[in-house]
Amino acid sequence: MSKRLRSSEVCADCSGPDPSWASVNRGTFICDECCSVHRSLGRHISQVRHLKHTPWPPTLLQMVETLYNNGANSIWEHSLLDPASIMSGRRKANPQDKVHPNKAEFIRAKYQMLAFVHRLPCRDDDSVTAKDLSKQLHSSVRTGNLETCLRLLSLGAQANFFHPEKGNTPLHVASKAGQILQAELLAVYGADPGTQDSSGKTPVDYARQGGHHELAERLVEIQYELTDRLAFYLCGRKPDHKNGQHFIIPQMADSSLDLSELAKAAKKKLQSLSNHLFEELAMDVYDEVDRRETDAVWLATQNHSTLVTETTVVPFLPVNPEYSSTRNQGRQKLARFNAHEFATLVIDILGDAKRRQQGSPLSSSKDNVELKLKTINNQHSVESQDNDQPDYDSVASDEDTDLETTASKANRQKSLDSDLSDGPVTVQEFMEVKNALVASEAKIQQLMKLLGKDAN
Repeated sequence: MSKRLRSSEVCADCSGPDPSWASVNRGTFICDECCSVHRSLGRHISQVRHLKHTPWPPTLLQMVETLYNNGANSIWEHSLLDPASIMSGRRKANPQDKVHPNKAEFIRAKYQMLAFVHRLPCRDDDSVTAKDLSKQLHSSVRTGNLETCLRLLSLGAQANFFHPEKGNTPLHVASKAGQILQAELLAVYGADPGTQDSSGKTPVDYARQGGHHELAERLVEIQYELTDRLAFYLCGRKPDHKNGQHFIIPQMADSSLDLSELAKAAKKKLQSLSNHLFEELAMDVYDEVDRRETDAVWLATQNHSTLVTETTVVPFLPVNPEYSSTRNQGRQKLARFNAHEFATLVIDILGDAKRRQQGSPLSSSKDNVELKLKTINNQHSVESQDNDQPDYDSVASDEDTDLETTASKANRQKSLDSDLSDGPVTVQEFMEVKNALVASEAKIQQLMKLLGKDAN
């Protein structure tokens, strides 16, 4: 952490002492009990990090601290500050309340329903309101007033809004002004560091031209946040972006085994995904990595207290109502992958992300231009110069044959959306590949046992 938490800091949701978690996109600190509810909401509602046991980019933590200290919580509890709310019996949770249902109901109302956020007067055209708010955001990010920008974002301002008159986005403005904390906030809400302005310049270009070198380096990190996080999950290392290395692709310890023809065909199916569907798959895998890592921190910090119960476990990714039911089902199936299967899928995602960004000829359609991974993205504005850099780390493996399950698992994901245009994989096709791979693996195991007996 950039500084020690002061004892005066309290949970934003129940006012309990010594909060040990943060909700990054809400700009609040929360206690263990309230965090158990936040985790069940999903990252699209609340992105939680432990304040001490989770790695933090220093400026990201500084951004959250600044929002908390400047009263960002009042944005989410605006109407509760009205004396009329107290008279009507509406109140926030307190430390003595039970997690379920008391704290859970309050937190869901506060962040999921936005029940206490200040509402703008109704207008006939909501898109006009969003455009006006986005223009205000565009002007506000040149200053250091984070809570004003968070308030605009909470009301519907778009972080990646392209101003038609100015010809750029809020992140261009923040980067030119050297406002690194504003850049962090905008990135959390979906701003793309690789978006070009009307002159073809990116926020990274503006930061460099303005001599804001720390900001420029941080924007590059944000561009590669997805693949960096996946690589770090497997091997504990991140690429050296300063020296032009933008990808690390770990390698399974048993990768010397030749992939079967079926596995190769399945991997080819993954490579044939449109960029749009590949982005979705990559984002879903990223969310699953976040869930698994947060679970590990959660269990390690609870000391087997009463919080570690079935009511606080998050067994799979929570439903995101903005996604189709088939995509949500596929996201939840990721939790079934064992460590080896999931690691192999992650490696395939990393390899294909690098291939797509570097413009491999494997993809033939005009769709294969640039892989943008939304709020966490790989971007063409920083050219990859890592051909001479080591891309591989070894990842331990328990089994010999699970490499062949990788692409079949990826197939399960890519068959989830019905609008696939580049050679869709149907459920029937997936099951055929899966069954064939299972049979192939069984034969390999049998052969290995026989070889072991012959050797003895």
